[in-house]
Amino acid sequence: MREIEKNLDGTDLRVGVVLSRFNSDIGDGLLSACTAELLKLGVASEAITIATVPGALETPLILQHMAMSDQYDALIALGAIIRGETYHFEVVANESARGISEVQFNAGIPVANAVLTTEDDDQAIARMHVKGAEAAQVAIEMANLIKAL
Repeated sequence: MREIEKNLDGTDLRVGVVLSRFNSDIGDGLLSACTAELLKLGVASEAITIATVPGALETPLILQHMAMSDQYDALIALGAIIRGETYHFEVVANESARGISEVQFNAGIPVANAVLTTEDDDQAIARMHVKGAEAAQVAIEMANLIKAL
């Protein structure tokens, strides 16, 4: 029986990050935690590309371009969608998540989704550092798992 162990070694991996600028304070916290974790896991700073987009709905398109370029082993989506008073929250949250998943499945490259969907700013602030770091771990683990397969 072959069991593939969890591998969080980011050495020689190339990672693309797409950051939504909407709710920028939360996005900056996510990005800071994510990049710090990528570096801690051994990803070289020159192997990390960060692209910013206006909002979460634009994230999947740039992820798709990055995925199709064959320049990355894994991708990470970062951003925050915070509930407002209208139905728009559901549209943005659902459509961005669907688009991110489609990129992953269609391109065959792992995409860690750390686009937070929260009720308010306080929930987003409480989660941004943990989720940013977790996204880095997910991206590295999944890239290594795909290589091992």
